[in-house]
Amino acid sequence: MSKFSTLSKLTVSLLVASTIGLAGCAQGSDEASSDSSQSAEQSADRTVSTPKGDVTVPGDPQKVVVLNYALAGYLYDLDVPVTNVVPEDADGAGEFSDMWGDKPEEDGTEFLPWSTEGFDLESIMAAEPDLIIAGGWGFPYFQADEIYDDLSDIAPTVMVDKGFETWQDQLKFLAVDTFGKQDKYDEMLSDYDARIEDVRGSIEVPPQPTSFISVVADGTPYLAFDNSALPELFSDLGFEINPLSEENNLEPYAPGGDMAELSTEQLGQLVDSETVFVNGFNADTISVDELKDRPVWQDLPAFQNGHAYDLPYWASRHDYDEAMALLDQVEENFGK
Repeated sequence: MSKFSTLSKLTVSLLVASTIGLAGCAQGSDEASSDSSQSAEQSADRTVSTPKGDVTVPGDPQKVVVLNYALAGYLYDLDVPVTNVVPEDADGAGEFSDMWGDKPEEDGTEFLPWSTEGFDLESIMAAEPDLIIAGGWGFPYFQADEIYDDLSDIAPTVMVDKGFETWQDQLKFLAVDTFGKQDKYDEMLSDYDARIEDVRGSIEVPPQPTSFISVVADGTPYLAFDNSALPELFSDLGFEINPLSEENNLEPYAPGGDMAELSTEQLGQLVDSETVFVNGFNADTISVDELKDRPVWQDLPAFQNGHAYDLPYWASRHDYDEAMALLDQVEENFGK
């Protein structure tokens, strides 16, 4: 072999290696550019449409105050730092949900005082938030709505629409619209959908149709609206939801509410479902075992045929983590 041939092959090899190296650098540069672009997009200020109008949200908030305990779990899942949150119950001392794991400790989350009279503006101001998340389901929405202008004077305040019917609606608004975390939203939704498929294929559904009743401490029953979050989850699992609220034109217990208060007479007349799920309201204050011998309750078809079941109190207005926990419970109770 000639010296020229050897040098030619060496030159070609070097050129090929150089080309591959440049291509690799270009690909790495593209990936870095993409990551940088995504990071920049998330860190840029965002304009979010809310029930109170457009709000400019800081792109990388470091001190977030949450004025609805039921919304905090989403922020922990999205790695948004929660500086303060109100307790689950007004006038309560506050206790972090087990489903939040170590995240409250990692964020240094502290509870803010909250009473039935409203939020403590001085404490919220002392927290020096750069963003306030308020609204959502239940009483906290109405309290935040009343002092929205005062809250906005402290920091940009995002009201989560009380009209959202499911946790998916809430999560999308917070993950995508408010914090620009589309990938995280897609991942969480995909995990949930996959879990729904697993559970639906592994359970045997009890006699249908089904209704959901929350019972407050004094024993008053509240029927969940057919299209609210809890019935929707069970519908995804193959349960047939009894359309009692629609058929009977029931009104919400409060404007925008997701339940209807029933009298004892209405309970006996309307709830003819073959299966009924019962849970306490804001606490595990009631059980099927306690209700089964009470007048009216004992005559309901679901109690007569042994298909009345307990659910945890938080089931009615569950978030993503609670939805996943509910699926575990359904699989355990109704697995084939």
